[in-house]
Amino acid sequence: MNSQFHLKLYICWKNVHILKIFIVEDDVIFGKSILYYLSLNPENEISLFLNGKDALAQRYQNPDLIILDYNLPGMNGMEAMRSFHSFNKNFPIIIISAQSDIRVAVNLLKEGAFDYIVKDQDLKDRLWMAMEKVRKFSVYERKIVQLESEIEKKFELNNLMIGNSSPLKSTFKLIEKATKTNINVSITGETGTGKDLVAKGIHYNSDRKSGPFVAVNVSAIPSELIESELFGFEKGAFTGANVRKIGKFEEASKGTLFLDEIGDMDLNMQSKILRVLQENELTRVGGNTVIKLDTRLIIATHKNLADQVRAGNFREDLYYRLLGLPIHLSPLRDREGDVLILARHFIDNFCKENGLDTKTLSAKAQEKLKSYHFPGNVRELKSVIELATVLSNNEIIDDPDINFSSLGAVEDIFSTELTMKEYYKKIVIYFLKKYDNKVRVVADKLDIGKSSIYNLLNEEEIK
Repeated sequence: MNSQFHLKLYICWKNVHILKIFIVEDDVIFGKSILYYLSLNPENEISLFLNGKDALAQRYQNPDLIILDYNLPGMNGMEAMRSFHSFNKNFPIIIISAQSDIRVAVNLLKEGAFDYIVKDQDLKDRLWMAMEKVRKFSVYERKIVQLESEIEKKFELNNLMIGNSSPLKSTFKLIEKATKTNINVSITGETGTGKDLVAKGIHYNSDRKSGPFVAVNVSAIPSELIESELFGFEKGAFTGANVRKIGKFEEASKGTLFLDEIGDMDLNMQSKILRVLQENELTRVGGNTVIKLDTRLIIATHKNLADQVRAGNFREDLYYRLLGLPIHLSPLRDREGDVLILARHFIDNFCKENGLDTKTLSAKAQEKLKSYHFPGNVRELKSVIELATVLSNNEIIDDPDINFSSLGAVEDIFSTELTMKEYYKKIVIYFLKKYDNKVRVVADKLDIGKSSIYNLLNEEEIK
């Protein structure tokens, strides 16, 4: 490999992450030769050790790359690699050896070696290329560590759900219990209460947090595709199956599988899920190989599964298998006092994310929020607050800036206590506005006579 290539590599490495390299080689002359060659990039920090014991004593320096001679005295390359990996399984280790035995190379790579390089005329050039791979690996690893740290911070239990209400405190106690075991968890609650957030919080605070969190919305997958999506399939299992596909259960191995809206799953698929949970194993569609599972299951639904069982829409045996630790998320209207706490939290976050000066809610805006029913729960509140923050013209968010969607209009009538006649008027007027004052349409929708609507309109006109 020519010097022009080396120059390009040097330019590529310059001003990027410096590599800290350990060379462990008992042949002093050969070791110094490698050290000199890798020192052509002066940005690297390189240390030479004559045996594995001395190198291991310095493992706390967390080298980015370890180059190990396979035939070290007292401790061969395999043993030294295992010792390094017992301290940090992510240490990239390159084994160099005079042996070209393919079986030795395969065994080392299986054990976790980053690369295996034979001591021949191409050794130094291969080391250059391996170093470039390690540099990229190191950059990616640091990014992954950073992302993992951000995720863990985001899902810390103290930051998971905002509020001081009694229902929320009870929920927190159950979430904490769920993080300490691998019991299945069933989360129930209305749309927008944060079921997916709780599922992630349980995963990222459990001993499975280093494993994957795989989420599947059952209601979003056609019934004819759900089996292959969850269990995977073999090549040729059906038309269009050109390659093997790993299912979500396997994908979540050593981690957590979150099945959202499981109440929408059909009975046929329920029976297949039951078998998987009973046996803790599955077979891919079109395959014969039995695959053992190590997957924690968290399910969520806005439906009452007990009612679904009584109605014959959900298997009773699967219901008890899934129930595990039940966690119910109360609707926002039952979390007295949390609305304003959440509103301030959303305002602060939105202002920070968008470089805006901090804003506050006026007394009238607070009263307007407190009197609303929030059928969309926390999700709706967040949307309402972000829009209000944008609409406000100064540092105060006033009540005209608070806008509720028409979807919540009927629910909102319950925010104040009225007589039956007053409720009746509000409902009829709402539907008249919705259907452009078409009396016949509204009469059909509400199953009332047209004369009742006309009488109501006449009363309103007299007033």
